Amino acid sequence: MQERLPESFPIRTVAEITGVNPVTLRAWERRYGLIKPERTPKGHRLYSQDDIDKIEQIIDRLAQGMTISQIARELQKIEASGSTVSSSDTWSQYIERMISAIARFDEQKLDSVYNEAMSLYPVEVITTHLVLPLLQLLGARWQNNDGSVAEEHFFSVYLRNKLGARFHHQNLSNTGPTLIMACLPGEHHEFGILLFALIAHSKGYRIILLGANLPLGELKQVAMRTDSQAIVLAGATPLECSRLIKDIHTLTDMVSIPVFIGGTIATRCRKGIEKANAIPLSSDFSSGLYAIANVLQH
Repeated sequence: MQERLPESFPIRTVAEITGVNPVTLRAWERRYGLIKPERTPKGHRLYSQDDIDKIEQIIDRLAQGMTISQIARELQKIEASGSTVSSSDTWSQYIERMISAIARFDEQKLDSVYNEAMSLYPVEVITTHLVLPLLQLLGARWQNNDGSVAEEHFFSVYLRNKLGARFHHQNLSNTGPTLIMACLPGEHHEFGILLFALIAHSKGYRIILLGANLPLGELKQVAMRTDSQAIVLAGATPLECSRLIKDIHTLTDMVSIPVFIGGTIATRCRKGIEKANAIPLSSDFSSGLYAIANVLQH
């Protein structure tokens, strides 16, 4: 909970404090009446500390899987009834609409549905409840012959372009700690690290994103040439723990900043990673970011 202050805050400041972008804040106000900021004579929004507290409550409920409509009803103290649409139904509807667009290779419709969700929910919630389940479903459809490789590639290209453009545009304005992010050697799938980078950015971090299959020996020079506070690496490829741990140990000996390891490899090789003086991260993005913030604050 934020310390209670008497001031009012403009929307940009509230976005920086809460991590919820201004477009989403305005959508919560217009569509659901969740927040009712005051207005200046020129029409600019001013948020009180009570408004910020309420936004934090909304974020907490979103993280629990609730939908905006459910949160609106709860915060208005209206008792939920049996006819209430469940959060799982809401996300299922988004996924079904996106799958339908993907099956028709309809980028315009796909973009419309994705943008609708992004206007209502923070990127962290979108990642957990929409993007990751959708990627898993596309993989399952291909394996079960319900979909095609072309569909999976179509969405992969769309998502990479969408996230890449969003990340590039937003990363230029952040002023928080700088994180070097890359995939471990042998890992060619970038979505995990890209999604994590996007969420980290929404929390104020500056990101140096180096992509897939990066030789760990390259990171010393990157760390030396930048004012970075940590290195974050990730991978799901079934690498040998013993070889990976040796390379990570070499890296931690070469750099003076913390090294974090995420992805399924962090769970499988956890003890070895810790012995190599690196820090394994939870597969949950929120927990991973909390762990990074906790280390950097000490």
